[in-house]
Amino acid sequence: MHENTLRVMHRWFHRYYTGWRKLRGHLLTLKGGFHANKGFTFLGVGISLAGCMGPVSLHKAVLNYDETISRLEREMLLINIARTHRDIPSHFTVTSNIAATFDYQTNAGFVGTIFERAGDINKYALNLGVSVSENPTLGIVPIQGEEFAKRILTPMDESKFQFLIFQGAPIDMVMRLMARGIEIQNEDGTFQRFILNWPTHSNEYEEFRKRALHLTWLNASRKLFVNSLSFEESISMKLSGPPSASDITKAHEKGYHWQQVGENGTYELTTPTTGRVVITNYDPQTLTNSERQALNILAAAKPNNFVFMDIRTGYPGGNYPLFGSIKLRSFNEILDFLAAGIDRTPEFDVDPDSRTGRVLRNPTSTLAIVIDKPSSPEVLRVSYGGHDYAINNTSWDRDTFKLLYHLFQMTVTDVSGIGVPITISK
Repeated sequence: MHENTLRVMHRWFHRYYTGWRKLRGHLLTLKGGFHANKGFTFLGVGISLAGCMGPVSLHKAVLNYDETISRLEREMLLINIARTHRDIPSHFTVTSNIAATFDYQTNAGFVGTIFERAGDINKYALNLGVSVSENPTLGIVPIQGEEFAKRILTPMDESKFQFLIFQGAPIDMVMRLMARGIEIQNEDGTFQRFILNWPTHSNEYEEFRKRALHLTWLNASRKLFVNSLSFEESISMKLSGPPSASDITKAHEKGYHWQQVGENGTYELTTPTTGRVVITNYDPQTLTNSERQALNILAAAKPNNFVFMDIRTGYPGGNYPLFGSIKLRSFNEILDFLAAGIDRTPEFDVDPDSRTGRVLRNPTSTLAIVIDKPSSPEVLRVSYGGHDYAINNTSWDRDTFKLLYHLFQMTVTDVSGIGVPITISK
């Protein structure tokens, strides 16, 4: 290589190295008078900002998705009441999953121009870049076919009724929403008469409301029991000798208990059993095991959409006795009842029976839906068929709609066993 060329390259590298040393040593200023340290500070701030944007954006996105899905489900309920009110069949589409990809990128650059000649000004440029992208994918599932029949058209079972009562919901609110009526039975469990929870049958509807208010008063007084019956079932058998240790261990693992009865080699195999749900004005555990078994036989004579009741004379509230079962509606029947109550068959006021104590709340409607009336922004409302439907803005109506939403969650939104969902990518 030529000697002059080597000298030029040496001078260029020397100037390049000296420029970087000056920058690092805080001797060189950026254009506009900014110190190099400040340039590096801005660079650090940019990188830190990108690191912070990720968690902040993710936090907001998760909350926004949650609020969006929750509002969609609430509006889905209200719009199906509106459909039923317009004699349009109900239809439900639920969200099965949400998958969102978040991409956070940061880029930074520092560019310098270094001159060889003395007196020339070395120039530097700093650039920062931060980008955020979000790619959500939503899966939605229409409830149809066999699933529609199972979830929407099949009457609800007693476990849902019991669950809502255990959550602290007023029993009259649950009954007015879920119950088709009350079947009054004779002591042997045979049918006597039916009390329909529908305003078109005014006498029956009035009695149903009075019965529900009576149970509410008992419950508020801590005198009502809503439990699954528990008792023991036994099988007796005669053995040639005592059961072996292995037999006893296996029986114990399955919840059974061996017990010798008498001296003639008879043994009894006993197991604890959980029976049907019952509503009583006494503690069922005060009954003997055989009495609880007999009560369960009466309750089990009806399908699972019946909740057995035994309000006995001689116990609190027993001066207004009741022996029978609550017959539960399907989710579709609940929507029919609420839609009819808007204007076709509105509910009416019913006072408590004279034998019932003080009840705090006794509104006219189970869930009042108003049409084309102004309401506050926080009130849930939907537009359907050229009309605005909204939940009446009272504490009772808000509580009832919340109860309906819980039933919707228990009945409709479990989509784990349904087929391939519809996927929407944005």
